[in-house]
Amino acid sequence: MKRRYVIAIITIMCVIGACKNEPIPKPKAEIRLEYPQGQPATLETENFSFQYNQLSKAEANKDQAFTLTYPDMKGAIFISYKKVTNNIDKLIIDAKRLSYEHAVKADNIVEQPYVNPEAGVYGALFEVQGNAASQSQFFVTDSVEHFLTGSVYFYTKPNYDSILPAAAYLQNDIRRIMETLRWKE
Repeated sequence: MKRRYVIAIITIMCVIGACKNEPIPKPKAEIRLEYPQGQPATLETENFSFQYNQLSKAEANKDQAFTLTYPDMKGAIFISYKKVTNNIDKLIIDAKRLSYEHAVKADNIVEQPYVNPEAGVYGALFEVQGNAASQSQFFVTDSVEHFLTGSVYFYTKPNYDSILPAAAYLQNDIRRIMETLRWKE
């Protein structure tokens, strides 16, 4: 009889001990953000035209400034135009300075020159990597009469890892703007 009690106690202890769950770490989940391709639309002014993503909302501001708003991404591309009046060096320096002001928060700034001699479009795209306020800036000019600048901003606190897919998407839209830009005489 004593033996039965010992066996029963050992069995109960084994059952209780077997119920103990070891914590298993779960892999970190990452959201996969995909955005639709969007069809090109054309923005025309008296000084230039370019194609932009029709999924954005184009709004004309004052003084030859435009905003392409992307509501689903909570972001925008701000574009402004200026006439060149013997001040091309100052305009280029100001555009580059604006890009490099983000160096305080940026991990890296990659400058990508852009040259399209057939269309008379020259400039640069600045990719800002890190938790900076703006992830991309660009400028384009014909070096004689026209100068266009643009910047990407998100309506949220910058967290590079979180906004990277949206920033890459808007950077591709900037490339489309630069590649399709045509000056008017």
